[in-house]
Amino acid sequence: MKNIKKRRPVLSCVILFVICGLARMIEYFVIKTDETIIAENFLHKAFGIAVLAIVLHSRGNTWKNIGFIKGKTVSDILKGFLLGGCCFLVAYSIECLMLYQTNQNVSFAFYISGFTLNGEAIRHDGFLFLLLCIVLNIINVWMEEGVFRGLFMKILTEKLSFIRAVFLIAFLFGVWHWVMPLRDYVQGNISLVGSLIMGIGYIILAGIMSIKWSLLYKMTGALWMGLGDHLFNNVIVTNLLHVISNGEADNMQIIRIMIGQMLSFSIITICYRKIWKTARCGKGEDQFMKEFSNFISK
Repeated sequence: MKNIKKRRPVLSCVILFVICGLARMIEYFVIKTDETIIAENFLHKAFGIAVLAIVLHSRGNTWKNIGFIKGKTVSDILKGFLLGGCCFLVAYSIECLMLYQTNQNVSFAFYISGFTLNGEAIRHDGFLFLLLCIVLNIINVWMEEGVFRGLFMKILTEKLSFIRAVFLIAFLFGVWHWVMPLRDYVQGNISLVGSLIMGIGYIILAGIMSIKWSLLYKMTGALWMGLGDHLFNNVIVTNLLHVISNGEADNMQIIRIMIGQMLSFSIITICYRKIWKTARCGKGEDQFMKEFSNFISK
């Protein structure tokens, strides 16, 4: 692995992706943890963290080398939460206005639920399920940020430009999420065409989120803010806070998610372009990251 990564970083990432992807497929199609009382597929994410730890050790790297930097951990995660909260406040508001205009009624519900593009969900109530949801999603986002934005970025940028690495990681992250519509097709819940359309939708949506979190990593020098935004999306938007209208939950959830993610993506992209232009005027990349960190601190 150490020799491969020096000469073929893309191949190295693809190999790691396949290893983690096989574990993901096994859990989704064989173990089906999300169809149990746990309601979350997390075993392959725990496996991915173990793989990540092994690869870091074999490369002589540490968690710090891929973005898990000590310091403003809690504050940066909270800033990621704030980013997600502000953008999804807008998204939830638009969703509620659209539903109210159509059905003349709208309300919120707070319970644990999984997310699929075809609207199927599992519902659980109670503090223990809330705590379980938070803990399992911490495992989920730790693995995905650590592997995709952390390790993959570290390997790829040894040979590729940052932008090329960002788009390759976004593509892999999109394919990573294709397993959900694929399982719906295998189980007979949707047609092949529907599976393909949903798969493309997942690639686009997950790709947008991946680009945003990669830019946040570049600008802050750590994974924490992207991890916080990622955690807000997984815990609050897709699992806990639901919009009810005419007795049905989350009929427009995918629209809500697209609005919230596109809004936060736009904000981060604009910030990146603005500060990058400043850096290109002669201040350099280190100054670029410093200026963004100062901007976020304010």
